[in-house]
Amino acid sequence: MTETAGKPSTRRSAKNRGITVERIYTTEGVHPYDEVTWEKRDVVQQNWKTGATIFEQRGVEFPEFWSANASTIVTTKYFRGAVGTPEREQGLKQLIDRVVLTYVKAGKDHGYFATPADAEIFEHELTYALLHQVFSFNSPVWFNVGTKSPQQVSACFILSVDDSMDSILNWYKEEGFIFKGGSGAGLNLSRIRSSKELLSSGGTASGPVSFMRGADASAGTIKSGGATRRAAKMVVLDVDHPDIEEFVETKAREEDKIRALRDAGFDMDLGGADIVSVQYQNANNSVRVSDEFMRAVEDGTDFGLTSRKDGSVISTVDARELMGKIAKAAWECADPGIQYDDTINDWHTNPETGRITASNPCSEYMSLDNSSCNLASLNLLKFLRDDDTFDVATFQKVAELVITAMDISICFADFPTEPIGETTRDYRQLGIGYANLGALLMATGHGYDSDGGRALAASITSLLTGAAYKRSAELAAVVGPYAGYARNADAHKRVMRKHQAANDQVRTLHTMDKDIHAAATKAWDAVITLGEKNGYRNAQASVLAPTGTIGFMMDCDTTGIEPDFSLVKFKKLVGGGSMQIVNLTIPRALKKLGYAQETVEAIVEYIADKGHVIDAPGLKTEHYEVFDTAMGARSISPMGHVRMMAATQPFLSGAISKTVNLPEDATVEEIEDVYIQGWKLGLKALAVYRDNCKVGQPLSDGGSTAKDAKDAKDAKTEAAEPEKVVEYRPLRRRLPKRRTSQTTSFAVGGAEGYLTSGTYDDGELGEIFLKFGKQGSTLAGLMDAFSIAISIALQHGVPLETYVEKFTNLRFEPAGMTDDPDVRMAQSIMDYVFRRLALDYLDFETRSFMGIHTAEERARQLETGSYAAAPNEDDEDLEDELETYSQSAAPSSKKADAPVEEHAAEVTSGAGAASAREVSGQIHSSAELLEKFQGKTADAPMCMTCGTKMRPAGSCYVCEGCGSTSGCS
Repeated sequence: MTETAGKPSTRRSAKNRGITVERIYTTEGVHPYDEVTWEKRDVVQQNWKTGATIFEQRGVEFPEFWSANASTIVTTKYFRGAVGTPEREQGLKQLIDRVVLTYVKAGKDHGYFATPADAEIFEHELTYALLHQVFSFNSPVWFNVGTKSPQQVSACFILSVDDSMDSILNWYKEEGFIFKGGSGAGLNLSRIRSSKELLSSGGTASGPVSFMRGADASAGTIKSGGATRRAAKMVVLDVDHPDIEEFVETKAREEDKIRALRDAGFDMDLGGADIVSVQYQNANNSVRVSDEFMRAVEDGTDFGLTSRKDGSVISTVDARELMGKIAKAAWECADPGIQYDDTINDWHTNPETGRITASNPCSEYMSLDNSSCNLASLNLLKFLRDDDTFDVATFQKVAELVITAMDISICFADFPTEPIGETTRDYRQLGIGYANLGALLMATGHGYDSDGGRALAASITSLLTGAAYKRSAELAAVVGPYAGYARNADAHKRVMRKHQAANDQVRTLHTMDKDIHAAATKAWDAVITLGEKNGYRNAQASVLAPTGTIGFMMDCDTTGIEPDFSLVKFKKLVGGGSMQIVNLTIPRALKKLGYAQETVEAIVEYIADKGHVIDAPGLKTEHYEVFDTAMGARSISPMGHVRMMAATQPFLSGAISKTVNLPEDATVEEIEDVYIQGWKLGLKALAVYRDNCKVGQPLSDGGSTAKDAKDAKDAKTEAAEPEKVVEYRPLRRRLPKRRTSQTTSFAVGGAEGYLTSGTYDDGELGEIFLKFGKQGSTLAGLMDAFSIAISIALQHGVPLETYVEKFTNLRFEPAGMTDDPDVRMAQSIMDYVFRRLALDYLDFETRSFMGIHTAEERARQLETGSYAAAPNEDDEDLEDELETYSQSAAPSSKKADAPVEEHAAEVTSGAGAASAREVSGQIHSSAELLEKFQGKTADAPMCMTCGTKMRPAGSCYVCEGCGSTSGCS
């Protein structure tokens, strides 16, 4: 995009003609909807624990390349109108049009576009990007924009509370309205007098911790009154508040209460009948620490706790001892986190208006009190080309397009309170970010905890924010800078120079990050030049949010800045059922690292069986780090997470939603060190989570801990019954006496032979006979024995695709050209035979996993760019995600009587499968799949909507089943 500059003004003049919009993806005269194939799907969602149907809408329309999970979450979460009525939205087109056309109208009304043609291009480009999952707005946009409801577009709020009863009660009220709308809020309670100070009446103040009880009860009541998730809130207290020690220990002491009640037989699971008796469970707590305090921790000196009224020192504490208490409480229950006050305010663009004192619940949005932020995230894998280069120019253009749309939304948005609306309109804080960083790093052969990975992440983040502020300065020339800019101009420009200086400090290592960094450098040059001339339209531009629900909407493998959760994941199928998959990022990474196809297949098959890469056949140990994950056998070290956050933090207006995971055996001292290193590395906020530190988490079977305790008690008084051992054996399914068979003559490398295959009445393969060599020869005898072994195994239920996996690509002589037009080359007789059997007896989708296609299918690939099933196949309800998979993916392994009904995604999307298997009915999410590989329960809550075990997304949790989150985005 380009712009026509004019004088900075809050009103549009004749000179300010608006921005001209450049085409990125679309073609003039062609609507984005006309370029994709659409299909009707049935979305039926059940709570797997109760069996109850919680949602049903049939015949919804989605692009065929959207996954089942994405279409389910969008249908259940974002479609408006009562189900079963004409007003109900019936497809993705209606949803996107509802949002995009509202943005376009507001852009026209407020003078953003130079011409009507620019408005149309903006509409088409925004539609294309949303349709193709290039980016997504945050959930409130999809909930509210274009409906009769208030046009609420923000997910994150910061409230303010003063030292008066009126303000405290107003806090309860405002927070309640925000929770009711499904968003979250944060605030700092440090203005409230401590329990060590006097009231004007002469009595002793209650202190902020006591008022937290009332707010916590309010949040719990609103949740139980109809919300489908826990209220999301953040409570912050300054480290110099006299009640800081009580605040630090509140949730840790409640965790002790949970343990005691659990042991007494009460149901203390999250959502259990008795958990409501425990306090402070509806908020994240954070301590706001200063540089002065952190230096006192380093030096081992005393630190003063000050009066809220006059700032005098009421008492002193040993700083190192207090930090030890903070770390110990976090070790016990994961709270409190840390926010680094001086670092936050050193990067503050509006200090003349007020300090930043708090954050939203997930700690990525940090700005003025009584403000809000609307978010949007780009899908990084959409910018990775087939040749493994990053499309820098398109990434920058999309960032500018999205930031333009986000700013337009403030023009028509509604807000829960007038003070929030006034501050947001005056400062126009935005939060552009990204998802799929972990998948991008893996796909390009970068270790998450590596210098190369950090250089790439830093360069991308720098370019993102540089492009956003560049567009902000361009918009300021057209529609004026934000209202609060004039009084904060010097500070804002100083922060822009800090971002630019940080960009100059990035040390690139490879061609990819060098190209991105070069573009970022140009963008920051433009930011400084244009900002000096025009000012800026937005006080803030970027954050890194959890991207929980919208990450699933975009079919992302990883959320926000997070690494891959695990190498093997759980995936739903369009036609029902589910499967275990290995992401396409893994074979793509292996090829990037230079491995041959057969080695890639062996490694992927090993990962599908083991869930990790340790001792994978042919994989070099120096490449293990590329496949390190957040959880599992090779999990990333705590400082690996901290270093990645530190690499990207200097390029963000806000902060990063992320939790640093530590193993169960981590010590208090290790947590303390993480907090100290986070400060030294320049982070704005940091939260930790030690595995299994919280009791109030349900087990994977959803069973009550109270029931477990009772069962354990009963076991002490009752004799154990002998264990019954049930042995399962396969049953042989014999072929009928008269059966259909076919004989194929073939030649491999000039050697001739015959393949006879017999089938059951239903057409399933049941036996083979191979004639190769002279009768009575050793070779002929071996072929007979081999044929009998394969036939008996087929009749005992061994899937044909298992043999296809094992025997294709097997190399020995004779090998070479064949006389079969569908299999032109064979590496051995076995390679040919099982390729031929796959073509004759396996369906198109199963063969696509293995890269086995007929000559006709390959010809169609040359014409259309992707494989397509033959016209007479009856698999029309299958997704097209795997149609290009055969060029890069490894084989699959599935049961013969349960064929996989879904394709994996194209290589360029990063979603999909490299080795797919039907999963047990006991597994309903990637977290539960990881439990199977780890052999231990994953420490994550159950979704309150559908009963699925959630998985981490930033500092929150997200449900793969229905998209619900425990946070605010």
